[in-house]
Amino acid sequence: MQLKTDLFINGQWVKGAGSLPVMNPSTGELIAEISTADQAQCDAALTAAHDAFPAWAKTPSRVRSEILRKAFEIMTAESDQIARLISMENGKTFTDAKGEVSYAAEFFRWFAEEAVRTPGDFRHSPSGDKRILVTHQPIGVSLLITPWNFPAAMATRKIGPALAAGCTVILKAASETPLTAIWIVDIMHRAGVPAGVVNFIMPEKTGAMISRMMHDPRLRNVSFTGSTEVGRILIKESADLVLRTSLELGGNAPFVVLDDADIDEAVKGAMVAKMRNGGAACTAANRFYVAKSVADEFTQKFTQAMDDLKMADGLETGAQLGASVSRKERDKIAELVDSSVAAGAQVRLGGVTPAGDGAFYPATVLTVQKDNPILQYEVFGPVAPIVTFDNDAEAIALANSTEYGLIAYVYSSDLKRAIRTAEALEAGMIAINRGVVSDPAAPFGGVKQSGLGREGGFAGIHEFLETKYIGVEI
Repeated sequence: MQLKTDLFINGQWVKGAGSLPVMNPSTGELIAEISTADQAQCDAALTAAHDAFPAWAKTPSRVRSEILRKAFEIMTAESDQIARLISMENGKTFTDAKGEVSYAAEFFRWFAEEAVRTPGDFRHSPSGDKRILVTHQPIGVSLLITPWNFPAAMATRKIGPALAAGCTVILKAASETPLTAIWIVDIMHRAGVPAGVVNFIMPEKTGAMISRMMHDPRLRNVSFTGSTEVGRILIKESADLVLRTSLELGGNAPFVVLDDADIDEAVKGAMVAKMRNGGAACTAANRFYVAKSVADEFTQKFTQAMDDLKMADGLETGAQLGASVSRKERDKIAELVDSSVAAGAQVRLGGVTPAGDGAFYPATVLTVQKDNPILQYEVFGPVAPIVTFDNDAEAIALANSTEYGLIAYVYSSDLKRAIRTAEALEAGMIAINRGVVSDPAAPFGGVKQSGLGREGGFAGIHEFLETKYIGVEI
């Protein structure tokens, strides 16, 4: 693969003021050195996006749509190459990476379609004295900040609606996985995006440069996916200029197995909900609440399924569990498991950090009490703590006992009971009898401290639009 490693500012690939190593977490080897941006280059990216905004905002929606459709086609054609790159810099298996590329490309296709369908409103006022005209206009220059766990999908889920709405963007990727983001920016360039509409930077001093941009009146919107801790900081930073923010933050997803669930199906769903991306997903099932009457059967079958996984370099044939994105992230997982065991958890599987240079951690199953400290953390790895409950009310109370509310999973053979449970769960998304719910055509987002706003679906483009009301004299 021919890797690009530079910044992208105003339609040009630009050498940075410094450099940053990108490592393969499966082997510990260096993949590439990418350019980093100093203050002048960050300012240049903001200037380029600001200057390009008026023309892009006036570009016919059909033209914007066709560019996004072209990006979808290029990304689909290059899916194997992109997946290989994701696996190399992120550690996930090639199978997971291929799934991510397909999912990521769909955001370009979905928002290519949404670009020409932004709704408006025209009607009589109730008083009869005027017409009410409601339209939507692009909000302006948008800063997009993406995480390392889905380096392709999180970029396209933001770039797609932003460009469809008529906004210009500055993309800042995670330092662990910038190469995938650079590839996607190159796709946008090849698809025909005008100079300045999409810019890519990797600031040398991330916090300081993001803060500087957020205090520049030319920036009007920030879209961030990452930890709740950083999200809180961005909300505070956004207050000074009252910036629009859309934040997809942390999760602590409960996976609830009611006593009438099909256990084999629940185990299949649990394997997807927990082990997709090796557990490094904000949507990953993080706490397993299982009815006591079926707990032994579920635990035994689930543990066996976890034990059957092949842990290996993500690019190795047959690999089902890859490495964490770094040894630092792997060690966080190990520390949480060790603390859980010290607090009384019983290890049913795994729980031991393997030797070697790779950032690997094995599939791990724990049985814990409902007050075990691991239940308060987003593990972001292949660890499944199981808790038993007596009745539906207790399961709902345990599931809701967190500051997060992104997604929850419910398994039951009674649809009425499952929906009743889903309505009682405090989460922005609920999966009933399935292990994955994310879809480019559906609104993605949470409640409580899991974020603000929605991405994907009909709602996704509105995060980049302002509503304008015009009263027309009659």
